[in-house]
Amino acid sequence: RRTSTARRARDPGTQSGWVKSPEQWSPRVSLFLTCSLPCPLSLCSPLLRAGRRRRRARSHATSGMSPSSSAAKVVAFVGADGLSAALAASFTRSGAIVRFYIDPKADGSAATALAEQGGGVRCASPAEATRDSALVVVLSDADGVDELFFGAQGIVKGLCKEAIVLIRSTLVPSHLEKLGQKLADEKKGIFLLDAYIFSGLSDELKQNIVVVASGRKDVAERAGQFFSGLDKTIYFVEGEFGCSSKIRLVNDLLESIHFVASTEAMFIGVRAGIHPSIIYDIISNAAGSSRIFVEVVPKILSEDPLLIDFLKSLKKHASYVMDTAKAATFPLPLLAVAYQQLIHGSSGVIRDESASPLKVWEQLFGVNIVDAASQQIYDASKLADQLVMASKAAKRIGFIGLGAMGFGMASHLLKSGFSITAYDVYKPTLARFAALGGLTKDSPEEVSRDAEILIIMVANEVQAESVLYGNAGAVSGLPAGTSIILSSTVSPGFVTQLKGRLEAECREIKLVDAPVSGGVKRAADGTLTVIVSGTDEALHCTGRVLSALSEKLYLIKGGCGAASSVKMVNQLLAGVHIASAAEAMAFGARLNLRTRRVFEIIQHARGYSWMFGNRVPHMLDNDYTPLSAVDIFVKDLGIVSRESSNLRIPLHVSSVAHQLFVSGSASGWGRYDDSAVVKVYETLSGVKVEGRPPMLNKEDVLRSLPVEWPEVPMDDLVSSASHDSKKVLVVLDDDPTGTQTVHDIEVLTEWPVEALTEQFLKLPTCFFILTNSRSMIANKAALLVKDICRNLEAAAKTVPGISYTVVLRGDSTLRGHFPEEADAVVSVLGDMDAWIICPFFLQGGRYTIDDIHYVADSERLIPAGETEFAKDAAFGYTSSNLKQWVEEKTKGGILENQVSTISISLLRKEGPDAVCQLLCSLEKGSVCIVNAASERDMNVFAAGMIQAELQGKRFLCRTAASFVSARIGIKPKPPIRPNDLGLKRNLAGGLIVVGSYVPKTTKQVDKLRSQCAQSLRVIEVSVEMISLKSTEERDQEISRIVELGNAYIQSGRDTLVVTSRQLITGKTPEESLEINYKVSSALVEIVRRIDSRPRYILAKGGITSSDLATKALEARRAKVMGQALAGVPLWQLGPESRHPGVPYIVFPGNVGDNSALAEVVQNWACPSRSSTKELLLNAEKSGYAVGAFNVYNLEGIEAVIAAAEAEESPAILQVHPSSLKQGGVPLVACCIAAAERANVPITVHYDHGADKHDLLGALEMGFDSVMVDGSHLTLEENILYTKNISSLAHAEGMLVEAELGRLSGTEDGLTVEEYEARFTDIAQAEQFIDETGIDALAVCIGNVHGKYPPSGPNLRLDLLKELRALTMKKGVSLVLHGASGLPHELVKECIDLGVRKFNVNTEVRNSYLQSLKKPEKDLVQVMASAKEAMKAVVAEKMRLFGSAGKA
Repeated sequence: RRTSTARRARDPGTQSGWVKSPEQWSPRVSLFLTCSLPCPLSLCSPLLRAGRRRRRARSHATSGMSPSSSAAKVVAFVGADGLSAALAASFTRSGAIVRFYIDPKADGSAATALAEQGGGVRCASPAEATRDSALVVVLSDADGVDELFFGAQGIVKGLCKEAIVLIRSTLVPSHLEKLGQKLADEKKGIFLLDAYIFSGLSDELKQNIVVVASGRKDVAERAGQFFSGLDKTIYFVEGEFGCSSKIRLVNDLLESIHFVASTEAMFIGVRAGIHPSIIYDIISNAAGSSRIFVEVVPKILSEDPLLIDFLKSLKKHASYVMDTAKAATFPLPLLAVAYQQLIHGSSGVIRDESASPLKVWEQLFGVNIVDAASQQIYDASKLADQLVMASKAAKRIGFIGLGAMGFGMASHLLKSGFSITAYDVYKPTLARFAALGGLTKDSPEEVSRDAEILIIMVANEVQAESVLYGNAGAVSGLPAGTSIILSSTVSPGFVTQLKGRLEAECREIKLVDAPVSGGVKRAADGTLTVIVSGTDEALHCTGRVLSALSEKLYLIKGGCGAASSVKMVNQLLAGVHIASAAEAMAFGARLNLRTRRVFEIIQHARGYSWMFGNRVPHMLDNDYTPLSAVDIFVKDLGIVSRESSNLRIPLHVSSVAHQLFVSGSASGWGRYDDSAVVKVYETLSGVKVEGRPPMLNKEDVLRSLPVEWPEVPMDDLVSSASHDSKKVLVVLDDDPTGTQTVHDIEVLTEWPVEALTEQFLKLPTCFFILTNSRSMIANKAALLVKDICRNLEAAAKTVPGISYTVVLRGDSTLRGHFPEEADAVVSVLGDMDAWIICPFFLQGGRYTIDDIHYVADSERLIPAGETEFAKDAAFGYTSSNLKQWVEEKTKGGILENQVSTISISLLRKEGPDAVCQLLCSLEKGSVCIVNAASERDMNVFAAGMIQAELQGKRFLCRTAASFVSARIGIKPKPPIRPNDLGLKRNLAGGLIVVGSYVPKTTKQVDKLRSQCAQSLRVIEVSVEMISLKSTEERDQEISRIVELGNAYIQSGRDTLVVTSRQLITGKTPEESLEINYKVSSALVEIVRRIDSRPRYILAKGGITSSDLATKALEARRAKVMGQALAGVPLWQLGPESRHPGVPYIVFPGNVGDNSALAEVVQNWACPSRSSTKELLLNAEKSGYAVGAFNVYNLEGIEAVIAAAEAEESPAILQVHPSSLKQGGVPLVACCIAAAERANVPITVHYDHGADKHDLLGALEMGFDSVMVDGSHLTLEENILYTKNISSLAHAEGMLVEAELGRLSGTEDGLTVEEYEARFTDIAQAEQFIDETGIDALAVCIGNVHGKYPPSGPNLRLDLLKELRALTMKKGVSLVLHGASGLPHELVKECIDLGVRKFNVNTEVRNSYLQSLKKPEKDLVQVMASAKEAMKAVVAEKMRLFGSAGKA
């Protein structure tokens, strides 16, 4: 699965992840444990960047003079400690004059240190020290601050105007604010900054002094000038006045709780019989460690006399935290109880006699820890090595508990040559284990029968009891002499009791206490950390198995229960540290601190613990995906609580922590990640710890920008750049999605010199070369780019006068091979005047403003470095500021301050000329960032760049898609639909292939599946099967998908082939790319083997779309037709491809909202049947008529469809009431089904609805149109009848045809005598149309139903001409019944006079009847003969009506 920026570095099965190897943890590398690879410094980047800026400033300074000119400044120190002495020494080395004042009553050692180290001048009063000082550093406790500042010789008396006072104090924030106000009232022009000053303890900032200043931004930045030239000093500005002191309070809270937790842990560990040095050595390298633990425990064990001062300081600082929490009305249960312990420890009294804190605690806990520390020490790791060397061989292993870690352990033992027989309550897991070659049994008893060693790896004591002594339990089946390895997390007391019960069996069953740690992956690799204890015999019997499971093996003396005691100590600390991290971060949130910044700062301070660094990122991201769980610490701290009771040792802090986890579980968060304990505080106080950076409102930000440049200066410049100077833009696209903003541009997927020469000869403004390099590792991508550039150079030399600019089109979310590809271009084409970095992409919602690159999410702007894209396994980054991004990606090769910027202000206020001037002024080889928030900004920049190119400048561009369209002056056009390409109705299903794993894609796939559930068929590709399993299993999975895909597409179903959504990544970016390659190659093979021609192909994801186009579909070139949706390119593949003519939609993984994919699929779904109205409107536009053919059976329906498809003609299937009475609903259903399956427009029409009851029934049968035949009624009755039905039919979306006038003749047994016939009256027709609202009018102009008389038809064409004028005015189509028997010339004349629908019945019916007279041997032949006879007549009519070829 993809990890977030600060996702913990452990496997899901680690549970509490309690022991790690030294390379995973040491106090010196704590910061690395809090950050995601490969950029471990990401979370502390502000501090580290500050340090880099300071070092750069020094490197650029002239000899003896820093950039801040501190040599001319006076710096005063009021108050002293070790930190101030070191800081003063730095100022002195920088050339500043240092004065200091220290209260005579204070410790003289501080003054001595300040004088000796700092080299300053001691003054008699604060006023003397601060006189003429530009910067005053004040270190003071809360007591006496007023006198220090405002006394007769106080600080204020000596301050000069514009002086900055930096105060590090124990004042609570409210008192600090009052001090600032009073100082402002007393002396104008003096500026006060709050400061948190501490010694950096992380590996990165070790031996550095960290100064976190808060206050007015301009003042804080001015103060920073004093620190910029100092060595070993990091200066950092954070927030408004008072923030620094609040951050110090958060750190003090953590220090106090960690101190008391360390004390409790050591005392219970010693009471449990573990040597204190063993506890210290193991825990210092475990998840239970903290900086306080590492620092304080040696002081405790050595009875360091300075411990009392340290303890008193902690107590005092804790009291300030408690006071602040009280004022903020915020609960601090852990600190409250820790504070009580600090009070008790610092009381220094036992039975009215003075005593050290250590003696006080020894008396409280009833443990003499000093005596325990004096006992002989041993090396637990060496003991384990000796154990393995002397251990016995064992082959038959029973294993109970194939959970997440258990399965890995058992499978590794299996691979290591052991015979493993396993049991688990979950049968599918047993089946998986059997598939690996393991043996399985149906009960613990059966597993244990022949076992030499039995391993128990279940969740808790209850399960352990059940599998050992429950129904069909293991103990009853164990042979005499068997050894049991208990690796479950259980209490030491349970282990001890179990050992006694086993001894009572009198079968020499031995027990090894062996808790494990390391997680699922380490379990499967055999690299767990295992701590063991037990009898010598038990350990000798199991040593080789334990060694096979472990990378680190520790043997603890003390017998069974000792190893679990060590784990219990670790879990005590780990649980308290998670809970204290929650308390600290929630407290910080209540103090209105930026919690993410608090986290970054605490990482370098004394309040840091491994659990703080590992769990707080979850709290900040509000992501409680369980990698451990709240309920695990309910169990583990419950064990601690139970053991404390058994051992009669009070554990105050851990008990409160336990209750916090219990509260979380009771609130329904038991299965959430254990970091969700913070929700207890959030619920109690109403704060939110989540520390995502502030989301900017997109519209507010865009409105705040200057007005856009008023002109669009591109057209003339593009012409000059492309044709006059033969300048071609060559875009090397690292995936196909770069064509998101262009149309009518060619794309090459191969780049031989001949193909490139052919392109250059066409003199295009632009062409693309699809490299797909983002799917490659960096060195391969660079080699490919070099190869292309060499070919470009060779091709350009063969075309006189041609020149080109290379654009490296990359991802708008900053992923890709930068700077490797840019370096590759330069290595072939030579140095450029500048590299242009421009990731703006409007359609994708990517904006660059003030050098910060943003990704729009609905109405918010999110810094790119905070999005899921920045956490990409192969191309991850942390910086949203593009200058810093360049420095990050070049690994410091190009520094932030070396990157130039084109601002939005310059683009909008000064225009293209200013852009040109700036570009021309850049030093050769510069890097330039382009800010942009609109297409106009892009146009202005492109215009300026063209001007610079016309002056001979050469640029290499690393950009997103918007730059390309702006640079070549392409105007956008609306999204393309199937009709825009002139595609005919196609009944095959579409093929949608999704390989992208960005979260946006997963959301889009979910939306697609929900919105198109009825029409979509989904085939999920198992990524595990195609990337991690055997070749045979991979082939089976591919064959399964191909078989289903062919079937679904042939049946007309849009088919989604989607990779399983659980992302599988490698341990390194290279391994992740290798997995990506296997997935992509499998998708290629699937698409290549699907031989059904789909209606369209949609590929989701850049790598996926590239590989499918080039490898599966074998396209060597393509033309970009436009976009299927904004930012979604639509290609026409070359004729050499496997499916020429099939639209190919390239859908980027990071484009569109959640509904975008569903929208495109719906737009490109098999088009619904045309309506009768659409058929007649199209006929009107093109001047032809549509034939409506009466059908009576399946043969007639098929004859009309076959003729229509053969002639590529629209047609109407027409059902007469008499045929409906015979065929009923099945006849109509056949017509509708045939119309839906036809690949030409076919509609179904109900003809001559003279009976209201029949018409009402027809309205519910699915007809597309109806004819209301009231011609036998009076005009008034006809109007009323037709109007009534018309309103009902229109409500159903149906076209309504009606007849005015009356035809003579016979149709389907209904006869109208000649004397009953009447012509259509013009005046009546107008009234009839107006009052009924019909869509088509069937007229009587001398036409008849059935056969015309021997004299032939006598049509009133003059009347038809008048009716045509009327119907044109009214928007009504003209219909003529009785087309059978009309001469061709007359039919054409009627069409010319506006008839758009001809009813045809008699001739088709007669052809059917005539075919039946021919002798046939079989009914099937009879049907075929009848169908062919009718088809011929229908086809002839279509040609006559002019509808052939109009489908």
